[in-house]
Amino acid sequence: MNFLSLFVFIPLVMIFLLWCSRTRGQLRAVMATGSAALLALSVVLTVMFLQARAAGDTSEMLFRADTVWYEALNIHYSVGVDGVSVAMLLLSSIIVFTGTFASWRMETLAKEYFMWFCLLSIGVFGFFISIDLFTMFMFYEIALIPMYLLIGVWGSGRKEYSAMKLTLMLMGASALLLLGILGIYYGSGATTMNLLELARLHIPVEMQRFFFPLTFVGFGVLGALFPFHTWSPDGHASAPTAVSMLHAGVLMKLGGYGCFRVALYLMPEAAAEQAWIFLILTAIGVVYGALSAIVQKDLKYINAYSSVSHCSLVLFAVLMFNQTALTGAVLQMLSHGLMTALFFALIGMIYGRTHTRSIDEMGGLMKIMPFLAVCYVIAGLANLGLPGLSGFVAEMTVFVGSFAHADLFHRVLTVAACTSIVITAVYILRVVGRLLYGQVHNPAHLKLTDATWDERFAVICLIVAIAGLGLAPLWVSDMVHDSLLPIVEHLTADLL
Repeated sequence: MNFLSLFVFIPLVMIFLLWCSRTRGQLRAVMATGSAALLALSVVLTVMFLQARAAGDTSEMLFRADTVWYEALNIHYSVGVDGVSVAMLLLSSIIVFTGTFASWRMETLAKEYFMWFCLLSIGVFGFFISIDLFTMFMFYEIALIPMYLLIGVWGSGRKEYSAMKLTLMLMGASALLLLGILGIYYGSGATTMNLLELARLHIPVEMQRFFFPLTFVGFGVLGALFPFHTWSPDGHASAPTAVSMLHAGVLMKLGGYGCFRVALYLMPEAAAEQAWIFLILTAIGVVYGALSAIVQKDLKYINAYSSVSHCSLVLFAVLMFNQTALTGAVLQMLSHGLMTALFFALIGMIYGRTHTRSIDEMGGLMKIMPFLAVCYVIAGLANLGLPGLSGFVAEMTVFVGSFAHADLFHRVLTVAACTSIVITAVYILRVVGRLLYGQVHNPAHLKLTDATWDERFAVICLIVAIAGLGLAPLWVSDMVHDSLLPIVEHLTADLL
């Protein structure tokens, strides 16, 4: 078996073992062992990738494997990774691992919950290792399907409405994406769906102009592209804790990853012509998401709209077509994935104790649960871009790369997007002040307990990752540098 296929095989084995489990202890053992194995596998892959690059291996994709899957359409199970894929696999494994411990005390239909959680993980991991368009689309769909049940059954609030809205909007986007993929395949006259081989062909510009927006919007909807983002806040607000972590931390990254891996890389001429339209939409999304977060009173909705802003910033950077901005996009995906997973974990822990997410009904939590309160402050500081944490280096790289464009249009949009930093500081400090300090509004909250060992473990892992990326970002930027060069060369060649 190919090394990369273990990322799909391990969750499959976990599903089987979960199905065979009879006690809660067995369920926990399977999830802890399996998620730890995935995390260890991603760390080993990262080390092997860095060693291969250091040894002078300049292959566009490493650890490749290719097996014919459906010969009639020349569809292959084709896998391989570059620096960006490795970074996304590492992020995914961290979120799956910490999400396991965030769900440690799940009681309602725990076996079924963890089985769907593993199926969602299969889709995510499979998507990031695929280099065949059809296989990538298949894993994309596998990642989306479990969300309906995970929210509809184990969620809270308007969970049925939120699950249906999320599913319908993302399935509509999938239909656009499928049309775009078929257009790329038939429009290029290709006999393969392999991404690397398709990139060497030239799709006629007339066809690119039609299929690029379909592909970009298809992926962009999952990446919270304005104005198609409305499924995201409702979905986040209703999802259980670990699902919110994986949803915002990893699943939404499929959108940004797909936009530059497929849409921009394969259709550079249309991307250069139509980028201004999507730049305006993404800039609006960055500011709109931050402004919407200010007026929210529900903790999950605040973080959900914050995710809309930060994910829009990823797409904004992708459309800048230069090395620095694209590197910033990858760093932003990593940073946002870790930060938002930490936020949703903490919100879930606080809600599990107070049984409310309204900031008007809480206060003085620093006195009652100091560990969770301090961790929430750290998450907030990372979100508003405090130097030394992941948010700072990611956003600075994005804005420096974006401002490198000398024309007025790009610089005005960059300045507009930069205002989100100030807006983010406003809503983060407002929430921290009202939630953690001041008087305790509900006397019953005085009897609440602080985080348990499993909750502390999950939160500390995420904080260490956030601080690690913030203090030592160069190894990530160096790892993705060579992987982004082919995309940049395709785009800049057309612009010149």
